[in-house]
Amino acid sequence: MEQSDGNAWMALYSQNMLEICLELVHLGYDEYRDKVVDYYNHFLEIASAMDRIGDNQDEMWDEEDQFFYDVLRFPDGSATRLKVRSLVGLLPLCAATVLEPEHLELMPSIAKEHKYMITRTKRLSKNIANPLQKGKNNRRLLSVVNEDKLRSILKVMLDEKEFLSDFGIRSLSKYHEENPYVFSWNNEEFTVKYVPGESDSTMFGGNSNWRGPIWFPANTVIIRALFQQYAFYGDDFKIECPTGSGNMMTLIEVAKEIIRRLENIFLKDEKGYRPVYGWYKDFQEDKYWENNLLFYEYFHGDNGAGIGASHQTGWSGMIAYLMVMFRTTNFDMLMEKAHWDKDTRIKKEE
Repeated sequence: MEQSDGNAWMALYSQNMLEICLELVHLGYDEYRDKVVDYYNHFLEIASAMDRIGDNQDEMWDEEDQFFYDVLRFPDGSATRLKVRSLVGLLPLCAATVLEPEHLELMPSIAKEHKYMITRTKRLSKNIANPLQKGKNNRRLLSVVNEDKLRSILKVMLDEKEFLSDFGIRSLSKYHEENPYVFSWNNEEFTVKYVPGESDSTMFGGNSNWRGPIWFPANTVIIRALFQQYAFYGDDFKIECPTGSGNMMTLIEVAKEIIRRLENIFLKDEKGYRPVYGWYKDFQEDKYWENNLLFYEYFHGDNGAGIGASHQTGWSGMIAYLMVMFRTTNFDMLMEKAHWDKDTRIKKEE
């Protein structure tokens, strides 16, 4: 199995390590210069392998569907894409990191020592975001997806008939509710169907967070990626959200919209009920419970009800950070400096 999500995680990991090394070099630790090049090259190799140059039928990017899939490779060397529209196809857009000009000032000396890096960049970056292209405020973008791929993936992700729920981004497209994916092998059929709530299978211990529900870790890294892409493209890049609505948004506005939907899980609706508590009347109406929120492992893809373990503050508790961050951050100032720090916070008196 050649995994689209696994490759995306490693591409992002390479970016994170590159950022750390750049910070260390910026602070005068010159011994990390070679590591910058190493992680830069690791990212390029991983990203370019996900959509190789040329007309290939056995890679993760599907040109017809404009989406990433896992690839199943057989012993004879042939391969097929597993065309399941899931987080597997969304996570490649999360491997995105902006480099600031002050970091880029370090690159010429590194490139001088490793001249082949620039040549390889031009060769390998044909199907990914070109890391030599300048964006807003002379930033550079390291990303698995170029602008065309980003638009194609977002079109599917922001479709309410696919991934966009009233409560965030689903882990599996609702398309598969009426159109299950079926894979046949050795006279057996294996089916993946959209399951918005509890799993209908005991596979993987009955865990269903990749079969349809809202999952906070995935939503959080998607929101991070939208911010990174926004810091590069700025207000010039707009996308329809939701898809088909005619409502055009910048990437930071899309991020805010996703957070608004995630908030809906916990906030009271027009009937005074919190979606997180679903059909549990005691939690909805009992004075000892109604305002004591639980942070479930994942949430129903259609109605937002909490599912699984009820004490997952380690990741579902991210909603508190997201709510505060997007209410206290000065995004105009943030565009001047893409990395969050105390200077981008809105003063209390403002």
